[in-house]
Amino acid sequence: MPMVELNKKIPDLEITLSSNKPARLSDYQGRHLLLYFYPRASTPGCTTEGQNFRDQINKFRRQSCAILGASRDSVKAQARFREKQQFPFELVADTDETLCRLFDVIKMKNMYGKQVLGIERSTFLIDKEGVLRQVWRKVKVAGHVDEVLLAVKQLNQSLKQG
Repeated sequence: MPMVELNKKIPDLEITLSSNKPARLSDYQGRHLLLYFYPRASTPGCTTEGQNFRDQINKFRRQSCAILGASRDSVKAQARFREKQQFPFELVADTDETLCRLFDVIKMKNMYGKQVLGIERSTFLIDKEGVLRQVWRKVKVAGHVDEVLLAVKQLNQSLKQG
């Protein structure tokens, strides 16, 4: 499967949600979709990032934007993480890395002096038609959610004007 490209429609992929339900990326058409990838459930940076999205969820909803978090963790780990942090959005259990590879977020990283393949913290903004509109890679958690919310608002403005 080819990787996603900016300003092109994303492939319709089946995903497994933390509620252990299958879904498709196309299920989110009709509203914007913010898809963020994080290295591992229940780790400090990933927890803070999820909490930041959680705390701003109403602002995203007002912009007609759904949020999905994704990592390679199991359904069980994602469900525990979501429940413990009270995330009002689903998490994707991408155990086979299909979604990660589609969005090209698996990168070589240094962990304690060793080279390992892991998820590079990344965020993708997909519009109501399923077109990839913005990409953030090598995300730093601090201030990221505000930057993404601004981009969603700008996307809505450009759609109103267009």
